[in-house]
Amino acid sequence: MLPIIFIVPIVQLLILSYTATFEIKNTRLVVVDQDHSQGSRELVFHFESSSFFKIVARQQNYEQAAEWLKNGDADQLIVIGTDFGKAIETNQPTKVLLVTDAINGSAASLMSAYAQQVIQGFNKNILAKRVPFKTNKGNLTAEPLFWFNPKLDYITYMVPGILVLLVTIIGFFLSGMNIVKEKELGTIEQINVTPIKKWQFITGKLLPFWLIALFELVFGLGIAKVVFNIPFLGSFPLLLGVAAVYLLVVLAMGLLVSTITDTMQQSMFISWFFLVIFILMSGLFTPIESMPDWAQWFNKINPIAYFITINRMIMLKGSGFSDFAGLFYALAGYAALMLVLAVNRYKKVV
Repeated sequence: MLPIIFIVPIVQLLILSYTATFEIKNTRLVVVDQDHSQGSRELVFHFESSSFFKIVARQQNYEQAAEWLKNGDADQLIVIGTDFGKAIETNQPTKVLLVTDAINGSAASLMSAYAQQVIQGFNKNILAKRVPFKTNKGNLTAEPLFWFNPKLDYITYMVPGILVLLVTIIGFFLSGMNIVKEKELGTIEQINVTPIKKWQFITGKLLPFWLIALFELVFGLGIAKVVFNIPFLGSFPLLLGVAAVYLLVVLAMGLLVSTITDTMQQSMFISWFFLVIFILMSGLFTPIESMPDWAQWFNKINPIAYFITINRMIMLKGSGFSDFAGLFYALAGYAALMLVLAVNRYKKVV
């Protein structure tokens, strides 16, 4: 139990923060340069200079390059026609063919967008060489500003959500195996004949794991700061206060599962069933706004979605209580409901 409580969350935080990302890097690119001109070589150089692409092969024709895509040895291929360099020199419009492996639709969209950005950058360089002294005073330009994550670092976005995920898994599973373990050992009957009240029994089963989960969160915040340099702009006591209420929801749900199951195996299966749904729909990996309407409505009963939003707001935006008061009150009501259900579902003689 001790390795599960202390070692597993650390390992998961360190691994998931680096690997749970939608950033596309080192896209395997096959180049078909049928022109071999100065212009085509410059375009290929732009792809070579980008961190998003890695040229794995250069082929003479489209059919040979397509085999790399079919065999899964490449992710993308670019075909530069024979008249590319001449068109560039004579200021004539020209095109290149960009073929992407789109089995993973979201990844294909990103790879295509990155490739088009490289091509647009090449096009701007060509225009600058032709008219080096041209000014753009009459053109409308936009200056982008990125708040709360200026470097657009995906780890900064993911770590606060992963922290919520870790304390949720630990709290849910440990509390979910609590009472059912007493049933398997046969000690639940001895507890049932004691004069202890049901709410006292539930409190005794919940409080240790509540403190452990809070410790896990604080420890994880320390790792996030030391290892990943994640900013913490908000109030630490405020985050702990919200986490304390959120953990009541998670632990009470785990205890509720523990009261309705007879074996630890049943408890783990039911806990994992709910956790998988809650985690995948929480907004950790996919924005909730991009989900269908029915999924967004379902997330109104998903406590993980509430706390991930609040945690990101406090850590990255420095938000105060008034900024997420509605979400907090929903969590508080959720906690009260789950505690009442857990206490009432526990059957006791006295």
